[in-house]
Amino acid sequence: MANPKFEIKKSSNGKFYFNLRSKGNGEVIATSEMYNAKQNCKDGIDAVKRDASNAEVIDLS
Repeated sequence: MANPKFEIKKSSNGKFYFNLRSKGNGEVIATSEMYNAKQNCKDGIDAVKRDASNAEVIDLS
């Protein structure tokens, strides 16, 4: 897989969510919450793209 990918999916209850797959082996590295509308799911993807680079890492172990 050349690049990481966001996949939009529809669950059995009719709600939308996305998976983020790694660029290396295509493994799912993140799964979103459930959204009632596909546009809200797309907005969630945009938020991850915009905000993830500034995210703080907090180790709670």
